[in-house]
Amino acid sequence: MTPEPQPETPKPATSAKAPAHAKEQPKMPLAYRVYGLACIVLGIFTLFAVAMFAALMTWALQTDPSMIIVGTDPTLPVVLLVISCVITFVDAVALIVFGRMLRRGSKRNAARVSHVLIATSVIQILLKIMLQGIDVTLIPDAIQLALLVAVSVTVDPSLRKERELKRRVQDMVEREAAEEGMLGRDLEGKGYIELNFFNLFWVFVICCFLGLIIETVYHFVVVVPGEIQDRAGLLFGPFSPIYGFGAVLMTVALNRFYKANPVIIFLVSAVIGGLFEAATAWFMEMGFGAVAWDYSGSTIFGLFPDPIAVIFGGRTSALFMCMWGVLGFVWIKLCLPWMLKLINLIPWKVRYSFTTLCAALMLVNGVMTLEALDCWFERLSGIPQTTPVEQFYADHYDNDYMAHRFESMTITPDDSARVDGAGRAALETDEQILEEAADATFESDAA
Repeated sequence: MTPEPQPETPKPATSAKAPAHAKEQPKMPLAYRVYGLACIVLGIFTLFAVAMFAALMTWALQTDPSMIIVGTDPTLPVVLLVISCVITFVDAVALIVFGRMLRRGSKRNAARVSHVLIATSVIQILLKIMLQGIDVTLIPDAIQLALLVAVSVTVDPSLRKERELKRRVQDMVEREAAEEGMLGRDLEGKGYIELNFFNLFWVFVICCFLGLIIETVYHFVVVVPGEIQDRAGLLFGPFSPIYGFGAVLMTVALNRFYKANPVIIFLVSAVIGGLFEAATAWFMEMGFGAVAWDYSGSTIFGLFPDPIAVIFGGRTSALFMCMWGVLGFVWIKLCLPWMLKLINLIPWKVRYSFTTLCAALMLVNGVMTLEALDCWFERLSGIPQTTPVEQFYADHYDNDYMAHRFESMTITPDDSARVDGAGRAALETDEQILEEAADATFESDAA
């Protein structure tokens, strides 16, 4: 039998053009495209200015380095100036990319780049305030920041809806975890807690506070019985950040091993805590000439010198490494579950907004602490405070205030590794000129 012929299946026309409406995309409004062109022009001009500034800086370094010293201080203002130049370069490149995306109608990518520009604009404003104070030069930056915020919110509505959907899904997952008593826990079972920003930030804050209490009690009972000493490590609040960072490191390292052998937890905690303590002491000494603890004279049961203290130059010791080990074990086994219950008491509606606010305040606290220590170092070095940020710290956080706030800390500028020779040389030159002028005046009066 002859098979019946099958009907042919029509093939899709590959050469057929898509409907015109399928290719049409909503055009970028004229205002956005004009603003994009302005961003491109501004970015190119800024890149040229940064290149010229870098060339002048290089020429000055080769001919006369004293030409690039801000006032008589070669440290904080110069560092801030270099950071400002780097941020300006990044901002210029981002402006060009942002402008091209606005011109081409790439709304989603433009919205993402606008967030980078918002961050760089905020940093630039802060740097200008520290270097120049608050004046009319901040007006263009404020206008640029306002425009960027407006564009980031309005340029791509679909991106905003997508983020809202993700937040709702995450909110549903967390609510289910809360009902099951697993909020904050690692739902995948790889560790005890979920290593997200929310959990780690509150680990840091709580341990900053608990560590300060432990250290204060230890000093009151063991070091100098009956003496209460301010052992805080930040400019504001009852916080000792070395314990906060140490707890975060231990939590990250031991999260998967919270059921491990206690000996392993003790050893890992001792090593992490001891190394971090030594690294922190080295950074403070090299950067600011500051010494807050010194275990150089430590011994093992009074029989022979502590080898750990000898190796690390007194920045940590065997006794305190063992204390770090005990603290790490107690933290992972006992305190971490309690801490998770404590932070879950934060009301659900303000859970993340409150954490963001506290994180911003803690960041400001840390930055101001480092700047106050730097200005304290410069004042002890004999370097005049010439910029607005230095004058602010000299007026509000002078040497007496800093010595009272950081009672356990001493600053010896000669122990640091910072190059402040130019400032000291300038001061010595000024003193020599004044002495010569005084001698000449005395001789003329005598004549």
